[in-house]
Amino acid sequence: MYRHIPDSIRRSLALTLAALVLYLIANRFPILGINLQGNGNAVTLLQAVHDLWKQDMPLVSSLTFITAIFVPALELCLMLYLLLPLYRGHLPPGTSQVMRLLQTIKPWGMVEVFMLGILVSLVKLVQDFKIIPGVALWSFGGLTLLMAALASSFNPRDVWTHLDLKQRREGL
Repeated sequence: MYRHIPDSIRRSLALTLAALVLYLIANRFPILGINLQGNGNAVTLLQAVHDLWKQDMPLVSSLTFITAIFVPALELCLMLYLLLPLYRGHLPPGTSQVMRLLQTIKPWGMVEVFMLGILVSLVKLVQDFKIIPGVALWSFGGLTLLMAALASSFNPRDVWTHLDLKQRREGL
């Protein structure tokens, strides 16, 4: 069933920009720190992916990179590519291909599954180590909420309507 979402382009653009800021913070700063008997270590997500690769876990490393780093970045960039011109009243080139690509990659962006895995790990590790949540962990939490809000506010039908109007104008 179709549900009209008022001003979905503007709302989705605002959520995309906010999610992009949190995504950049989440990937730049340490996700958590571990302290054991005075010795501490903090790690970013990309460092964790690299360490998994070095520990002969290429499948886990690759899946983590794809689902928690690459696909969310690609999704946010594609959304920005679509929404910014639409907000300004223009239609970006390749709109239909970008929309199809967004549909294809959507199931692979699993920030929420990643967050759940981290939280379960933290609960298990807190008995053995002192865990210090990093700013990236909080950013990933906010990113999870913003991505869910973006999914509910983005109305693909509005994009297809803009594309249809442009094609009709060019056909006349």
